[in-house]
Amino acid sequence: MADDSGKSKPLVLITGATGNLGRTLTEAFAADYRVVGLDRDADDGLAVELVEVDITSSQSVRLALDVIGKECGREIAAVIHLVAFFDFSGKPSPLYDQVNLEGTRNLLSALSDFQVERFVYASTMLVHAPKDPGQRIDETTPQDPQWAYPESKTKVESLIRDEAQMPYAILRLAGVYDEESAVPTLSHQIARIYERELEAHLYSGPLNAGQAMLHRKDMVDAFRRVVERRKSLPIDAEILIGERFAVGYDDLQDRIGQLIHGEAEWTTIKVPASLAKVGAEIQNRAEPLVPDSIDQGEKPFIQPYMIDMADDHYALDISRAEGWLDWIPAHRLEDSLPAIIARLKADPIAWYERNGITPPPWLEGAEKQGVDPEELRAEVEDRRIVQHRSSRWAHFVNIALGLWLVTQPPLIGIDNPFYAWAEVGLGVALLVAATLSLSWKLGWARWLSAGIGMLVMALPMLFVTPNAAAYLSDTLVGALIFGFAVGTPPEVGPGILARKPAPEVPPGWSFNPSAWTQRLPIILLAIVGLLFSRYLAAYQMGHLDSVWEPFFAGSVSDPQNGTEEIITSSVSEAWPVPDAALGAYTYMLEILTGIVGSRARWRTMPWLVLLFGLMIVPLGIVSIGFIIIQPIVIGTWSTLALIGAAAMLIQIPYSLDELAASLSFLNRRRKAGASLLRVILFGDGDEGSAMSEPHREFERRPGAILRAMWGGAVALPWNLWLAGAIGLSFMFSRLTLGAEGSLANADHLLGAMVVTVLAVAAAEVTRTARLLLVPLGLAIAATPFLFEATFAHIAVSIVGGFAISTLAFRRGKINETYGSLDRLIR
Repeated sequence: MADDSGKSKPLVLITGATGNLGRTLTEAFAADYRVVGLDRDADDGLAVELVEVDITSSQSVRLALDVIGKECGREIAAVIHLVAFFDFSGKPSPLYDQVNLEGTRNLLSALSDFQVERFVYASTMLVHAPKDPGQRIDETTPQDPQWAYPESKTKVESLIRDEAQMPYAILRLAGVYDEESAVPTLSHQIARIYERELEAHLYSGPLNAGQAMLHRKDMVDAFRRVVERRKSLPIDAEILIGERFAVGYDDLQDRIGQLIHGEAEWTTIKVPASLAKVGAEIQNRAEPLVPDSIDQGEKPFIQPYMIDMADDHYALDISRAEGWLDWIPAHRLEDSLPAIIARLKADPIAWYERNGITPPPWLEGAEKQGVDPEELRAEVEDRRIVQHRSSRWAHFVNIALGLWLVTQPPLIGIDNPFYAWAEVGLGVALLVAATLSLSWKLGWARWLSAGIGMLVMALPMLFVTPNAAAYLSDTLVGALIFGFAVGTPPEVGPGILARKPAPEVPPGWSFNPSAWTQRLPIILLAIVGLLFSRYLAAYQMGHLDSVWEPFFAGSVSDPQNGTEEIITSSVSEAWPVPDAALGAYTYMLEILTGIVGSRARWRTMPWLVLLFGLMIVPLGIVSIGFIIIQPIVIGTWSTLALIGAAAMLIQIPYSLDELAASLSFLNRRRKAGASLLRVILFGDGDEGSAMSEPHREFERRPGAILRAMWGGAVALPWNLWLAGAIGLSFMFSRLTLGAEGSLANADHLLGAMVVTVLAVAAAEVTRTARLLLVPLGLAIAATPFLFEATFAHIAVSIVGGFAISTLAFRRGKINETYGSLDRLIR
C-alpha cells in the first residue's frame, strides 16, 4: 500500500484499475478521493495505491480486501467494478463466467464485511434488445443481448440484483471514444476507410442504423456524478450513459471519408447478409491455413456473428441520466471526428498502436524508410488518379461491348436459348461493372469486368456451339473486355508501397524480368498456339469439314488424316469440352495476363506472376506429354499439334526468370517478417534499382530490341543444343532406326523428356536443371538392352545416351546476374 496521504478522503475502490477505462477513472478520482486500485498487476506505475488480486479466486479477493480493510478501514464510499473479460470473436468462452460472473460474485461476497455506500458496475447498452432506426432504447427496454459479451453482462446484472447487499448503480455505457482512441468497431471502421479496403465500401445492414457513443470525458463525468450522488440515488439504480443520437453508418462513412480523403460522399454498397457472412467465414477459414496470415497472426476483425447484428440500432433515451444525475453529454461524435482523424494523420503508426490494430505494411515501410506516411499515400493516390483518368476511355469501350453482348444473339443467329440468355446476362453485368470502373476508387469493379470477359470467352467452349460467328465474336469480345478492364493503368490491387515506381529491377539482377521485351516472346508464342488451337477447335465443334495435315496420314481403315484422328481420338474426347478449344482459351489467357501489370509486376502483382508461371510451365509439360502419347496411344502424329506444343514448350524458359524474381522477392519479404499472403496479394516495396535499360524500351534500334526479346536471360550453349538434337532424334527412332513396339515407345518417351528438360534449362536462372540429362542419357543407353533391338540401334543408343549425359556437365556462359539466385546457378 502507499503512504498515508489522502487517508481522510472518502475511499473509492476501482477494479481493473490498470485497464483502459480504469486508468482514466483512477486519475479522475484521485484528487477528491482516496483511490485504491485492484488488478492482477500491482506494479504498474499508477499514482494511486494498488493491490494485487486474482478476481477469479475468492480467496485472493478476500485477502486483498482484508489488506485494504486494515489499511483504509471498512467504510467505502464507492466500489467501481470494471474488470471484465472481453473477446471480439463472438464465441462463447469459459472466461466470461470465470471472470465476469464468478469474479463479481467473489467481489460481492468479500464486500459483505464492509460498509459500501454504492457498488457501481460498468455494464453495456448492448444488454438491451436493439431498436429500428428512428427509435430509442431506455432502461425499460427488454434485455436481449446479441452475442457472448453482452450476454455475460446480462448475467452479471442479474447477479447484482440478487446478491448485492448494498446499494448499487448499473451504468450501461455506450461505446467509449476520445480524440486518441475508440471502441474497436469505430477504430476499425476508420482504419478500413484510411486504407481504402474493399470492406470499407460494403455493409450488410440498413445504412441509417448506428450505435450511440460516449466520449471518455463524459464517461468520467457520469461516474463522478454517480459517486457524488451515491446516497441520494435509488438503491437499485440502472442508468443508460451515452450520447442521445446514433450516427447512421452511411453518414459516418461519409464524414470519415471526407475528413481522411477529402471525399464528400464515400461509396457504401449494401450487400446481402448471406453473402457478407460467407465472405467473413472465408476470411476466417483462410487465416489458419496460411502460416503467415494476412495480419501476421491477427484474426480478421469482421466476424460472421457481426453480420447478424448489422441491423441493430442503438440510439439512447438518457432521460434518467439527466434527471437522476443532472448529466448531459458535452461531446458529440460528429464534432470529435475531425480531431480523431487529425491524430490519425499526424502519427498513423501511433494511432494504430493506441487502438490495438496492426498497421498496414505500407505504414510500417514508410516509417522504416523515414518517409511521411501521409505524403506517401497522397503521392501514390494522386499518381493513381492521373493514370486512371488517362485510361478511363477503356471502360467506356467496355460499356459499349456490354451493349454489343446484349444485342448480339439474334444478330448472329445463336439458337441455343441458354447460350443466348447467358450472353445477354453477361452483357448486363458488364454494363454495371464497367460503369462502376469509371471511378478510380472501385478497382474491384475492374476485376469484375475482367471476370465477365473470361466467361464470355468461355461460352462457345462450354456450349460447344456450332455457330462459328459466335465463337469468333465471343473470343475477341471477351479478350477485349479483359484487356480494357485490367490491362490499362493503373494496376488494380497493389498496396501503397508496391505502387512506388522503383525498383523495377530486383536487387542484384542485371535486367528487369517484367520488362515488355521479356514478356513479348511469351505473348507472340501464345498467339501462334492460339491460332493453331482455334483452327483445330473449329473442326471439333463442326465449323470445318476437314483440317490440313501435310505429313501424317491416318490409319488405312480410317479416312481421316493424322491430325483429324488425334483431335477426335478417345484421349481428346475424354475432356468434357473440346480440348483444342480449352487450349485456345488457355493461350488467350496467357496473352492477356502477359499484358496486365507494370514493369515492376514481379513485386507489385506476385499472384499474377505466379498464375502466369503456373499456366505456362505445367501446361507446357502437359503439352509435351500429349505429344508423347500421340504415337504410343493413338498411333499417329499431328503436325499442327506438334507446332502448338512446340510454341507452348518454348514459352517455358521465357517465363521462368520473372517467376524466379517473384519467388525470390516473396522469400525476402518473408524473412523481413512481412505477411506472406498479403505480399502475394498486394505486393510490396523492395530494394533494387529503378531500371536496367531505357524506360522507353521500343525507342531503340530493332536489333537491340530483338536481342533483348530473344536472348540474354534465355540461351543454350552449344553442348546443350547438341544434347537436344540427339534427344530429339530418338523421338523419331521409328523412322531413323526402324524401331518398333515398346522400344520405339521408350525412345520416344525419353527423347521427349530430354527436350522438356532443355526447355527448362534454356533459362539461365534454371540452368542447373540440365543435370537431369545425366540420368536420362543413361536411360537411353540402357533402353535397347531391355527390349529386342538391332546392333545398330544398340550402338546408336549407347553413343547417343552417353553423349547426352556427358554434354550435360558443361554449364556454358551465364550472361545476366540474378542476385541471391546466382549461387544456385551451377
